[in-house]
Amino acid sequence: MPRRVRATSAPKNAPVDWRYSRATNEGAMDTALDHAVSTRPRSIRRTLSAYVALTKPRVIELLLVTTAPVMILAADGLPSIWLVLATLVGGALSAGSAGAFNMYIDRDIDRLMGRTQNRPLVTGEVSDRAALIFAYTIGIVSIVWLGLTTNWLAASLSLAAILFYVVIYTLVLKRRTEQNIIWGGIAGCFPVLIGWTAVTGSLDWPPLILFLVVFLWTPPHYWPLSMKYREDYAAADVPMLAVMRDRATVGVQVVLYAWATVAASLLLIPIAPMGALYTAVALISGGWFIVESHRLYGRAVRGLEASPMRVFHASITYLTLLFVAVGIDPLLPF
Repeated sequence: MPRRVRATSAPKNAPVDWRYSRATNEGAMDTALDHAVSTRPRSIRRTLSAYVALTKPRVIELLLVTTAPVMILAADGLPSIWLVLATLVGGALSAGSAGAFNMYIDRDIDRLMGRTQNRPLVTGEVSDRAALIFAYTIGIVSIVWLGLTTNWLAASLSLAAILFYVVIYTLVLKRRTEQNIIWGGIAGCFPVLIGWTAVTGSLDWPPLILFLVVFLWTPPHYWPLSMKYREDYAAADVPMLAVMRDRATVGVQVVLYAWATVAASLLLIPIAPMGALYTAVALISGGWFIVESHRLYGRAVRGLEASPMRVFHASITYLTLLFVAVGIDPLLPF
């Protein structure tokens, strides 16, 4: 098991001891950054860009990819364009709120990680207070919006997603267990339920199966990223699996979850039921995802450069193709 190193002082560009950082530096750093925010001249475009960054837009994109296709599946055709847009807007605001809360809570460790040192609360583009107000505001707006434009079940599921990501993952699991991303990833599964209930007002087996697909997909998607940035997480004292275990152990877990993801995706074929397009995409793209996962494990076992980002990007492509097929398949005449 790799040993995590704790620094006893805080030299420039060195990992900072968790207790030292919190006890001596965090308050002064927050004050300095808030002062920088209040005195630095900024354009409106720069300010808007900083607030958009708070919402983690790349995560929002991925979440919305799983929402619209499920709405088509639920309607067994094209639902109202207004309903789709209303759901996507509400979902984007909800996910953005969760992302902003996450950045506020994790601003201390974001300062220690090279991957996150350009985030708005680290650079001082947005003050802590402003970020927290922003997170609450768009979160409340998202719930009210979804309740008024879709239904209150969809709005309740959106609230549950925010609470799960902020409380269960960010506050409870992330800094305490190497299993953090497994259970914390449940928050990213809610968009399929929200999309389905926005159309039908109820839940059924197809969205629950797709919920399972996203749940099983999250670890083999995120663990390769944590392998790439292992030193960052170690410096921040975040017990990601890649920090706590060797590369081969992480690799075999990625393989197992990739197989489970593809197997779960095939359950949708008899349940929905799905046609030839979805079946072909699930098998071909799923097979490719599994092959890439095995390649990662094989290279890790042989002590070669693992190229984890190849699996990371493959996982995104796989999920995108799968959900595009979910949306197109009901529209086909066969």
